[in-house]
Amino acid sequence: MFDSKTRTLVVVGAQWGDEGKGKLVDVLAERADWVVRYQGGANAGHTVHIGETSFVLHQIPSGILHPGVRCAIGNGVVLDPDTLFHEIDELVQDGVDVEGRLYVSERAHLVLPYHKLVDAESAASKAIGTTGRGIGPAYEDKIARRGVRVLDLRHPSRVRELVEAGAAHANGQLARFGSERRADVDETVALLERLAPRLLPLAEDVGLSIHRAIKGDAAVLLEGAQGSLLDIDHGTYPYVTSSSTTSGGAAIGVGIAPTEIDAVLGVVKAYTTRVGNGPLPTELEGTLAEEVRRLGNEFGATTGRARRCGWFDAVVVRFATRVNGLTGLAVTKLDVLDTLDRIALCTGYEVDGRLYTEFPGDVDALERAAPVYEWFDGWRRSTADARRLEDLPTEARRYLDRIEALVEAPIQFVSVGTRRDQIIGVDAMTGAA
Repeated sequence: MFDSKTRTLVVVGAQWGDEGKGKLVDVLAERADWVVRYQGGANAGHTVHIGETSFVLHQIPSGILHPGVRCAIGNGVVLDPDTLFHEIDELVQDGVDVEGRLYVSERAHLVLPYHKLVDAESAASKAIGTTGRGIGPAYEDKIARRGVRVLDLRHPSRVRELVEAGAAHANGQLARFGSERRADVDETVALLERLAPRLLPLAEDVGLSIHRAIKGDAAVLLEGAQGSLLDIDHGTYPYVTSSSTTSGGAAIGVGIAPTEIDAVLGVVKAYTTRVGNGPLPTELEGTLAEEVRRLGNEFGATTGRARRCGWFDAVVVRFATRVNGLTGLAVTKLDVLDTLDRIALCTGYEVDGRLYTEFPGDVDALERAAPVYEWFDGWRRSTADARRLEDLPTEARRYLDRIEALVEAPIQFVSVGTRRDQIIGVDAMTGAA
C-alpha cells in the first residue's frame, strides 16, 4: 500500500466495527514509519495474533508490535490513562519494547472515574448498548469545555478546577438517574497527580510531529476504531459512538490537513456483525446465527459480548465507500464462510413497499427494512492456505467479485485466518509481481 504516491494511509472500519482492522494495521505497519490512532478510546479492542500469542490492544496502535515503528495517540482520542499504563505493562511483560516509541497528544482529553460512573448508571447508555468505559461522558465534557486534557496535568490548580466542574456535572446526572453514587473530587485529583509523572513524558504535539513526518516523506498509517456505521454523524444514530469514525475524522483526530491524506482503506468482514442495540437489516437468526458466531469467534475483544451476525450488506458498505472516499477494500474472515452451503449478499432493502439501494438515515426505516438478497453457492472447502487470488475456490472468487462491483471499491486484501501470514495481499490481487 505504501509507495511513491501513497505515504499517508487511513484505515477505517466500513461496517459496525470489529471488522479486523487490527490485523490489517499490523500487516501494513511493517512498512510504516508511524502508526497513529485518531479517535475513540478504550471501548475499542483490536486483536492481533502473532504465532501462538494474541495481543488485544485497546488504545495503543497496533503498530507497536513492529520494532522500530513509532506510535501515537491523537487528540481525537479520549484517553483512559489508567488503562493505558496497564496495556503498556502487559506489552512489556510479553517482550514488546515500548520505550521511546509511544507518544500521546497533549491535546487528548482524559477519561476520568466519574465518566465511567455516569456511563454505568445511565439508562441511555444501557439502551444504546455502550461498553460502559466512560467514552460518551468524556466526549460530552470535551464539547461542554470542562474536559481535562493531558497538557492540563502540568497545571495542578487548573486540574482541580476542571475536575470540580466535571464532578459537579456528573453528580447532577447521577442524582437525576436516582443513583446514590457520587464522584469524589479529591480522589480524582489524587489519581491524576499519581499518573501525571508517567503520562507527561509521553505527551507532545502529535499533529506537528506527524505533519513533519509527512513532509519528510515518512510512511504514516492512521488507525481508526469502531466502524463507519457507528459514526456520530453518519452512523445509525442514536445507536452510535461519540466520535467521528470515518476518514474525515482522521485529519481532525490527528491534527493534520485533509489534503495530507493519500488513500483510505476500508476493512469489512465477508459477512456483517454488530455489538449492542440498533438496526442490523441482514441479521441471522436461530442455528445459523449461532453457527456463524461460533465459526467466527464473534465475541467482543473489549467486553466479551456476543456479536450479532448477518449476511454481507452491500448497501452499508457502498455507503461507507462514499462517506469515507474509500480507495480500496480489505475483506476479512472469508474463511468463516468455508463450510456454508449457500451464502447471501444483500443488494437493497424493501421498506413499506419501496426499494432502497442507498443507505437511509432514518433508523425507524432501517428497523422495518426487509433485505433483498442475491444467493451464492458456497465453496465448501478451506481457504485458510490461500495466498494468491487463484488459490481461492471459483465460488469464493465469484462472491468477492460481486462484492467489489456492488460496493464500488476495489478489493486489495483478503484475509483467510487470524495469523499474520493468512492474507492475500494487494500484489496478488492485482496480479503484479
